[in-house]
Amino acid sequence: MKNYIRLFIICISLTLGLVSCETDFENPNAATEDQVFSSREGIFAAAVGLQQLYSTTGIRWIVETPAVTTREGGITTTFQNMIELEDGGTALPNFNSNVQGLWSTMLRVIKIAEDIEANANTIELEAGTQSGLIAHAKLFKAMAIGSLAQNYEQVIVETSNDNDASFVSRTEGFQTAITLLSEAATQIAATAPSSEFINGITLGNIDLPNTIAAMTARYNLFAGNYDAAISAANSVDQSVTSIFAYDSQNQNPIWARVIQNDAPNFKPRDNFGLPAEFVFDLADGRLAFYLVPLDETNQNGLPIEDISGFFNEITEPIPVYLPDEMNLIIAEANLRSGSPNLGAATAALNEVLTDTDDPFDVNAAVGAYAGPNTVDDLLDEIYKNRRAELFLTGMSLEDSRRFGRPQPSGAAMNYDEERNRNFYPYPDLERNSNPNTPDDPSI
Repeated sequence: MKNYIRLFIICISLTLGLVSCETDFENPNAATEDQVFSSREGIFAAAVGLQQLYSTTGIRWIVETPAVTTREGGITTTFQNMIELEDGGTALPNFNSNVQGLWSTMLRVIKIAEDIEANANTIELEAGTQSGLIAHAKLFKAMAIGSLAQNYEQVIVETSNDNDASFVSRTEGFQTAITLLSEAATQIAATAPSSEFINGITLGNIDLPNTIAAMTARYNLFAGNYDAAISAANSVDQSVTSIFAYDSQNQNPIWARVIQNDAPNFKPRDNFGLPAEFVFDLADGRLAFYLVPLDETNQNGLPIEDISGFFNEITEPIPVYLPDEMNLIIAEANLRSGSPNLGAATAALNEVLTDTDDPFDVNAAVGAYAGPNTVDDLLDEIYKNRRAELFLTGMSLEDSRRFGRPQPSGAAMNYDEERNRNFYPYPDLERNSNPNTPDDPSI
């Protein structure tokens, strides 16, 4: 594994000059891309590194950036990037390091995934190893595109060595992710991943079939493909888990931002950052699972708490997805379909509310839904439970828009707003190198 990590460093250095938003610098002493991807060891290092890059640097930006924008978290630092993010509005600059970090890291993930897929068939590998590598790369490329599409109005789905990658709508981005996931599922259905792949890459931490199905359900919901979302969510075995594992060298990235050195960058907000109209049963187990009462406010007067759950230890694993997300997808999709099925939606919602045996111990363990039996009321309840169940999973900005929560005004420092942006501006790094970069969204 240490050899893979060393090789991964070479792979990452290669990608820095090859995604559309980066400047290309020659290093005569570096291994060439052909050399890295010409051996079993090289492509294994790239796959390990792909997973590591997404689970450490990637998860930091995926979780932290929308968390501050949608008030899941309140900043507790004087770092300018975090101040800009919490202030939000039209003043959020294109050079903000969160805006840039999220964008550029996801493009690096996409580039590495593309290289793995392009080269896996050129190396002599066991069939199941080759299949696993290709499906794994497609999965991570899909998740990277999906993460971009949740946060930017237009996205890149194929990188370009010439710094002229094309942009597509975020809806097309989700559809591209869905296609990649379908290809990955077909790949491993035809040839199951080998033990060599599992022992060398995922280490048994990520269950490919269920993770692919879960992401298929997620992105179909976001794309408005409700029947497909329900079908995919129903196919997920909710007793099976997939995690991003961490160690002292590859640390839990949210722990590193919230707890490390007693100098946090942000802390979670009271009530999962929701306004007072969303009332939780005090016995709801998710309150104690994620939040530790602090009775403090940050420098902008936002009430904050200490963090628990998946983020309070340096090596605490983070789920790739939470099983009850599937029930929430089923509930929402049944309400948004052409013929809303209130009974099916309520039944799926109650699976979440009454859950007492979640494999990650995220158990609401409260009574079944007893509110008005209308589409609007049920959607409000689903939104509330998505914020609680899927706290700090990077989906809060997507959810806030999709559920029609109040629009931001565009004014900076309006901390009463539920979200202070709809989408992020495109980073200067991209705009300065890629002539195809679109105009920024107004807010």
